[in-house]
Amino acid sequence: MFCHYRLWGMKKIEYLMNRINKKLQENKKILSIYFTAGYPALNDTVSIIQTLEKSGVDLIEIGLPFSDPLADGPTIQASSTAALQNGMHTELLFEQLKNIRDSVSIPLIIMGYFNPVFQYGVENFCKRCQQIGIDGLILPDLPLDVYKTDYEAIFKKYGLINVFLITPQTSDERIKEIDEASDGFIYMVSSATTTGATEGFGEEQQDYFERIAAFKLKNPQIVGFGINNSETFEQATQFAAGGIIGSAFIKHLTEYGVESIPDFINTIR
Repeated sequence: MFCHYRLWGMKKIEYLMNRINKKLQENKKILSIYFTAGYPALNDTVSIIQTLEKSGVDLIEIGLPFSDPLADGPTIQASSTAALQNGMHTELLFEQLKNIRDSVSIPLIIMGYFNPVFQYGVENFCKRCQQIGIDGLILPDLPLDVYKTDYEAIFKKYGLINVFLITPQTSDERIKEIDEASDGFIYMVSSATTTGATEGFGEEQQDYFERIAAFKLKNPQIVGFGINNSETFEQATQFAAGGIIGSAFIKHLTEYGVESIPDFINTIR
């Protein structure tokens, strides 16, 4: 009886485990792709997600377009502007994604800025994410302290992982605070630039990757900013659990269209 209960309990825990945590337990380097919802065309969102999964991507970051994307470089800014002009907005994104779990099983994260989430209502936003099957949020302008005091309980109530960012300028003390507050992975920004602004990784970035690895944080790190091909993906993941590609993927989408997604993924690994 006791053994059966324990087995049932283990299965229940596994079932309740966030898809992000499950994916991070796999013995592989995580390839995460970022794209802007509603771009290139308004109704491309679902087909892009489905094609990315079929192409072997491990995790997808769905960009919620915003009119003032301060951390984004020109490529993602342009895609965000175009998506807004196409008619993308928060409620429409939720409507597009309402049946996404009928066809897609890999982790899905919504990445954007806090203002649209706040305007929608943080609890309402998180509730919709849970209903759809979103696994986490990346909100670069939501400070750690504000998250912990005002919103952590809401995120946890709806089973959402909040992913924090660190940069080469983040202090050791702050990195440890972020690690303690995290329960998924840490988004490791490769350099203090906007997205798409770097080409390859130099000695300074490699030293940064090694320095963070030496901390032996409890949460794995996934590197973003500056990954655009197989070489930079391998460099970024030498000491980290995975890499995120955004600007290079959007450039490919812009030039070649949704049907060419498998070709792009094949060039990475």
